[in-house]
Amino acid sequence: MLKIGAVMFFTTYSMHPAELGPVLDERGFESLWVPEHTHIPSSRTTPYPAGGPLIRPYYDIMDPFLALNAAATVTTNLKVGTGIGLVTQRDPIVTAKMISTIDQLSKGRFLFGVGNGWNQDEIENHDTDFATRHKLARERIEAMKAIWTQEEPEYHGEFVNFARMKQWPKPYQAPHPPVIVGGAFPYAARRAIRYGDGWIPRADRLEKDGVGVLVAKFRQMATEAGRDPASLPITIFRVPEEIDRLRYCEEIGIDRVVFSLPAEGRDKLMPIIDRWTELKRRLGS
Repeated sequence: MLKIGAVMFFTTYSMHPAELGPVLDERGFESLWVPEHTHIPSSRTTPYPAGGPLIRPYYDIMDPFLALNAAATVTTNLKVGTGIGLVTQRDPIVTAKMISTIDQLSKGRFLFGVGNGWNQDEIENHDTDFATRHKLARERIEAMKAIWTQEEPEYHGEFVNFARMKQWPKPYQAPHPPVIVGGAFPYAARRAIRYGDGWIPRADRLEKDGVGVLVAKFRQMATEAGRDPASLPITIFRVPEEIDRLRYCEEIGIDRVVFSLPAEGRDKLMPIIDRWTELKRRLGS
């Protein structure tokens, strides 16, 4: 059965996560996702990938972990996820504890969507070399996995290095929350196969080559790398409100689709949520 979730930039002027969470939970939606941007440098030398000026919610977005915890606290079944979390801008030891904590508080409902970032200015403000960010991200994720799964973890890499240590709590989910790698084909797809528990592409980018074509290529790449494609579920973000496309996603074995909600108040969001509730009913999800 196709899972359906929503992604939203929470701001001071949007619907509150503790208000939106129950709305989604009561209607049977599977998950709520929050993007991450620590800040947006005023230099703005990196073009917005979608083209045109950067939309205001990028500047105004709240911390994803705090927003997700607010939603998790007032819901029962709704999963909460970073969509995506920028590991290139986060200390792995601090982030590992934060994720373990929210996973415990939500009783295993956290999904760790990760990405390596597109905004060079923002990334380099965190003392990260843009050119080596992909290796840094991999090391930080490997280090967090060690912290989550070992009694006395240690990690020694080029960018992440720590001796034996102790950190609790461990995550509620065993061995840890799923690490779902976001990004375009083929590079992010390869990273998902190397160290992820799933892949998050965007619907608009998949459409250029055909959703089914790239999904088939991803699964072939996984098989060739010795990974079982079934262990790498696909979550497609920014799906359109079109029943035929949703049915097609279901037919080709997509695990989850996520629709976008604007950073608006309840009056603007409820009509969108109502339409998606009807689509979900028609799908039988």
